[in-house]
Amino acid sequence: MTMASHDDFRNAIRDYALKRRENGAHIIIREGEGTTSPWIFDFRALLLQPHWLNRYAEIFWEKYAGRYPFQIGGVETAGIPLVAAIVMKSVERGTPVNGFFIRKSRKRQGLMKIIEGTLTDEPIIFVDDLANSGQTLNRQMKILSAAGKKITDVFVILAFRARDAYRFAGEQGATFSSLFTLADFGLPLERSDAPEVPKESFEILWKFAAPEPSHHLVVQKSAPVLDGMRVFFGSDAGTFYALSQETGDVLWKFETKRHPDGKGILSSSALYGDTVYFGAYDGNVYALDAETGAARWTYGDADWVGSSPSLAPALGLLYIGLEFGLLGKRGGIVTLDMKTGKRVWEARMGALVHSSPLHIPEENLVVIGDNAGIICAFDEKTGVLRWHYRAGAGVKASFAYDPARRLVLFNSMDGKCYALSARDGLPVFAFQSGGGIYSTPLVDGDTAYAASLDKHLYALDLDTGRARWEFQTNGRIFAAPALADGSLWIGSNDGRLYEINPENGKLLNFFQTTDRIVNKITYNPRTKRFFVPTCANELYCLERKGANVGKCKRPPA
Repeated sequence: MTMASHDDFRNAIRDYALKRRENGAHIIIREGEGTTSPWIFDFRALLLQPHWLNRYAEIFWEKYAGRYPFQIGGVETAGIPLVAAIVMKSVERGTPVNGFFIRKSRKRQGLMKIIEGTLTDEPIIFVDDLANSGQTLNRQMKILSAAGKKITDVFVILAFRARDAYRFAGEQGATFSSLFTLADFGLPLERSDAPEVPKESFEILWKFAAPEPSHHLVVQKSAPVLDGMRVFFGSDAGTFYALSQETGDVLWKFETKRHPDGKGILSSSALYGDTVYFGAYDGNVYALDAETGAARWTYGDADWVGSSPSLAPALGLLYIGLEFGLLGKRGGIVTLDMKTGKRVWEARMGALVHSSPLHIPEENLVVIGDNAGIICAFDEKTGVLRWHYRAGAGVKASFAYDPARRLVLFNSMDGKCYALSARDGLPVFAFQSGGGIYSTPLVDGDTAYAASLDKHLYALDLDTGRARWEFQTNGRIFAAPALADGSLWIGSNDGRLYEINPENGKLLNFFQTTDRIVNKITYNPRTKRFFVPTCANELYCLERKGANVGKCKRPPA
């Protein structure tokens, strides 16, 4: 097959799909960032014309007819007409093939599928209109691998980079090819060393998947918590697990009581000594023996508990938010004796409280927020209200404390990261992002890190409240940032865990999962293992490739 034989298709791309900026009009190429380009390829303008869609299918069959039988897959949206055209042409040729496509994000109603269509056991040729960094293709390959299927070939119409930028395909056993490159249209190739080019270098030691995940529930869920040998987390189905950090095997599990369907445990646990504490949507707060899973006590005064506990071991107290179904009794905070579960003090708040409290021993305070955006600071021992503050919208997560400046930091769904004086609750600064913020900020030295639903992670100067740098992902961010192994880590709804240089916001590495990452990761510095949760109640145990630590006893699921 020669390039000359496809001059007609190349000319059609130039005439219909290649759009150039005219009269100063902006072409936005990075959503939410405002980055512009003098050109863009709009393949839908070409491939929804019957003649050229048919011509594409002919070109595909010229290239791959000798590989029959196979099945054909693509990714929405551009991949859908490509797959349909190839499937229809296969019937015309008398060599029928099966087709399917992968959603960019899992459907959140109905069957909540990520793969649409029926997969067969035949090898897969995956098609798309173009490949830039290859990030989307890399994720689709991992989704199919997780389904036990193998892509043998990736075929795109246009590649933006040199072939070595798509080495991830070869690493997963597939051959990457493109019909054209940017050079065929007089445009320079994109840099292959750009930060978004895949440089993944993690090994999956094991993967655990809890049954009955709630795919429609895209919010922060129960994050992994570690002790010396176990990893603890709760599931949407209401089961609390203790897994072996070494192998991922279930050491014990604990079933909570009746709860709203698909909304069992969103609370992340807290550990002290040999006891693990968490809340559940059955309305109970639990204290379990960390070694056996036996219940030590249960406190049950709420209708639901989505909040995570904050511990004050020196006082022997646990603080946690509560939610109620009565219009006149919506939310609040309760303080419990860590040994007995007996109530020490409680306070009511005017709206539902999904926010998790933060105990600040330096200030003798515990702070918490509600869905109306009211922040309350209570005396740690008595529950007396010291001060309160109203944000512009609800507060969904927890708080951070800057001891050097005595600041309480939190994020709000109004898109702001607030810094208040811990003394009196007066505002010091409020940084405005481009979307609501669901997660907890992270304070490290003179910098606060805040992740927004506008897909960005921001590094804020704590003296000025201004952004030092920002990093953009390809999905909304519910997860909180974490510092581990000398780097900054953030997960995104694009299913990627990003490793970032905390000083300048430059991408260092990444790990691609098959579902959204809505919680912060956990790291064990002793074993150098990373524990990465997903919205599908999956938990990955990772290490860097070549790390000098023991291997797991069972292969990844």
